[in-house]
Amino acid sequence: MSLANTAEAAEADAFELYRDDWGIPHLRAADPLGLAYAQGRTTAPDRAWQLEVERCRAQGTSAAFLGPDCVTWDRFARRSRLDDTARRCYAALDPDTAAWVGAYVDGVNDGLARGCARDERFARTGHAPAPWEPWVPLGIWIATHILFAGFATKLWRERVARALGDEAVTLFATDGPGTAGSNGWLVPGERSATGAAIIAGDPHRFIEDPGVYQQIRLACPEYDVLGLAVPGVPGLAHFGHTGTAAWAITNAMADYQDLYVEQVRPTGAGGYEALGPDGTWEPVHRHTETITVAGADPVEVEVLETARGPVITREHPMHNAEIESAENAAYAENGENGEQTLSLRYPPRVRADLGFAALPALLRARTVADIDRALDGWAEPVNVVLAADSEGGLMHRVAGAVPLRHRTNRLRPVPAWDPQHAWQGWAETPAEPVQGFAVMANARGIASPLGVEFAPPHRANRIRALLSGSADWSPKAMADVHRDTYLASAAPLLDLLPGLDGLSPAADALRTRLLAWDRHMAPESTDATVFSAFRARTVRRLAADPVFADLAGAPTGPEVFHPWLYLLPRVGYALEGLLTTPLLPDLDRVAHVRAALEETAAAGSPDIPWSQVHRLAPWAALPDPEAEWPGLSGDHDCVNATSSVPGYTDLTARASAARYVWDLARREDSLWVVPLGADGVTGSAHHRDQLPLWARCALVPVVTDWARLTKEST
Repeated sequence: MSLANTAEAAEADAFELYRDDWGIPHLRAADPLGLAYAQGRTTAPDRAWQLEVERCRAQGTSAAFLGPDCVTWDRFARRSRLDDTARRCYAALDPDTAAWVGAYVDGVNDGLARGCARDERFARTGHAPAPWEPWVPLGIWIATHILFAGFATKLWRERVARALGDEAVTLFATDGPGTAGSNGWLVPGERSATGAAIIAGDPHRFIEDPGVYQQIRLACPEYDVLGLAVPGVPGLAHFGHTGTAAWAITNAMADYQDLYVEQVRPTGAGGYEALGPDGTWEPVHRHTETITVAGADPVEVEVLETARGPVITREHPMHNAEIESAENAAYAENGENGEQTLSLRYPPRVRADLGFAALPALLRARTVADIDRALDGWAEPVNVVLAADSEGGLMHRVAGAVPLRHRTNRLRPVPAWDPQHAWQGWAETPAEPVQGFAVMANARGIASPLGVEFAPPHRANRIRALLSGSADWSPKAMADVHRDTYLASAAPLLDLLPGLDGLSPAADALRTRLLAWDRHMAPESTDATVFSAFRARTVRRLAADPVFADLAGAPTGPEVFHPWLYLLPRVGYALEGLLTTPLLPDLDRVAHVRAALEETAAAGSPDIPWSQVHRLAPWAALPDPEAEWPGLSGDHDCVNATSSVPGYTDLTARASAARYVWDLARREDSLWVVPLGADGVTGSAHHRDQLPLWARCALVPVVTDWARLTKEST
């Protein structure tokens, strides 16, 4: 009998809730549907505020209780049709998966009132939770990942091409300001102390309060799985351990979202049509929506959608040569220019599929082959996956939906009326055998055929070097890899120092100090602080160079894209490449580095530990002005990837959103940690109890013995 047919028979409240000493929930139910209900029912009291913020962001209604600052996002969510896309994807689910998601939503709805009563932010904002519709988890998933592939980078590349020429379009290529990345590595059994594989790593995301990952265990007679869930979404999509098999992911850095320049003209009576690839004018869907704004007037949003996808902005400043040429031909043939807009084409909107059927299948996985089969149906986002099982099975593959299309689509906005830019099917996702250690750190590698911009190889190379230093790895020893602070990307800047002449005595002494530095961004290192100050001045001087004058202006268009469009952080993240590229012959790098060194020396060396200036600065929907956040080690290109923004701030908003070690010999020897804690309620016992451990890259043991857990009433 299918899950859908037995949904009504499931005992919704017949589950057991246990917690370990860290407040992490361990759930036990009679069947998968009851367990999905239990996951939602338990998450709601623990994370009600977070769940409601994420629901409202997915639906474009967050400004109704969070105020005018959220209008920018709400407008984007509505124009992008995130909620409608979630509805479509839910409607296309198979009955069993739909019933499983529905059971989770039922649990959330039954737990929201209790969660609301626990969290004073509901009373403070006047927000009352609304009942969740069954597609809300899909909407949260889409909203969480809609910017994951960085389509806004195409707007930046267009600006670069216009300012510096088409040959410079990827000049700033790196994992830039808005990118989510990760580390992950697999140690095969022949290199572990137990003879079984170990998988470890950490996803790098903007740190939020409450945290974006939830440690949880899900057990029923069919399976017993632990891992990291996304609050608001059932199952364990990214990181899980079933007892005999485990998996983990990183961002593949694939490019699978396109921006189309649309030629749109009015048809009368408020309608529009767009110029299609066959040279004819096509109807454009149009309706209006109203954003309610706390403390301000409502905002009306016009929602347009062409055959390519939703129109995300009516402001289109892009005019690359290909588009201009195509425009002229189109205008000559059709005799009317109309208006240019940008539409977004993204796979879930096109396919009505996120791959959610893979989620319950992953929970049932017992072998690598099971995981592999489940991920054949995965769609969004596109990930690199490592997996291993207790029988020695190993896997390294890409999973997700990437369209086949013209190479230019990956680089910049393309003309919607040119048929060569239409999607032509779906790419095969690469896989490769695991030989020795397998490392995934967003660098070029297995996913190279699917993307444009990747992370520098430093994290991946450093992880391989560290792993090669031992043949008997244990789970506890993996913390030494997690906490590594070596900054290989410092080399191009430091390599310019020996050739500088005519330095002042103070600058010469500073040069000597920097060249003697061990290049570790260690928490106690004062040399790391000095290097960061020198690097920041170098970045600011480069960004002010006349060669970049046409990129220095304030971004235009929707504010949601601005983080991708500011010059200073772009220079900071791409510094290594800008110091070595031959594409900028008029950029006097040596002069800027010399001046930055002199300025740093004249300012006096900031002899304070790196962790005193490199402090955590998490995002919160309602920031707590009284919160104190710890200092951290590491930096953007370290294995301990706590990203500052060189030239702008030493604070870090992006870091490890969780750390994990999955032991395939004994699951009870696995380890994990999150930045804050298991409870999303400010001031509760388990809200921030893991923060001190996380800050120093320590992990807590996974508890699998039910006798060591404390049972709670449900």
